[in-house]
Amino acid sequence: MQIITTKQELQRQVEACKQEGKTIGLVPTMGALHEGHASLVRRAVNENDICVVSVFVNPTQFNNKEDLALYPRDLERDAKLLSSIGAHYVFAPSPEEMYTAEEMNQTFTFDFGGLDKVMEGKMRPGHFNGVVQVVSRLFYLVQPDRAYFGEKDFQQLAIIRFMVERSTLAGTFGNLQIVGCPIVRESTGLALSSRNERLSEAEKQTALAISHTLMESLEWAKTGSVREVEKRVTDTINAVEGLEVEYYEIVDKTTLQPTDTFHNAIGCVTVYCGKVRLIDNIQYDA
Repeated sequence: MQIITTKQELQRQVEACKQEGKTIGLVPTMGALHEGHASLVRRAVNENDICVVSVFVNPTQFNNKEDLALYPRDLERDAKLLSSIGAHYVFAPSPEEMYTAEEMNQTFTFDFGGLDKVMEGKMRPGHFNGVVQVVSRLFYLVQPDRAYFGEKDFQQLAIIRFMVERSTLAGTFGNLQIVGCPIVRESTGLALSSRNERLSEAEKQTALAISHTLMESLEWAKTGSVREVEKRVTDTINAVEGLEVEYYEIVDKTTLQPTDTFHNAIGCVTVYCGKVRLIDNIQYDA
């Protein structure tokens, strides 16, 4: 496995692979890798000749400077994990390598078709502009055949799919396939997240109420309305000391807009456990 830190070297290696007719799978990450990331990488390794993993804490998608500063970073540990599961290249650039000073200070704009106006987009203005900025750049540099994303960040996945559909019309990324992969959970049910590293053991126990409540809501949905289930989930989690719901919304999986039916619906939640912001979701017609 090779660690690459410059765009020029990455493109040189990618071009060599393409000339040999090899397929390339890309797994974009911000590092602090866990078994959820590993599951994406294993799939990319199995489904492509070459697997490229980016490890880059993207500053343009953070609207909270403290959150950016506290985000866990351990490239050495990440590289050991990636090497053990068969990744071929790790792209670990600096912010200065990825962006010019102007790009760092100027908001990237994209028409998301309204997908960015709800949930995370409403709570974190500009977040998805930064996500699309870095992901589109990675797609341009790597020109992958497939790119892998976890379904825990469901809104992000929907927005990236939308961006690729729009870009495909212009032929920007070729026939790129976006592959969504199921949420990976600890045996307790807690969704794996790099942010879990910032939780104490006591907070991890407290956070279990999030996934447990979402699972219970599948039963509540059999007899209650969408709005009733939203309220019950919110009230149940808020009743746990140490947890505070930022939002819980049941939306259409395609449009991400509020829905009155559980058909094609997903419930997305963001909860503060102490100072750590956790997200999770549950699909009602899976």
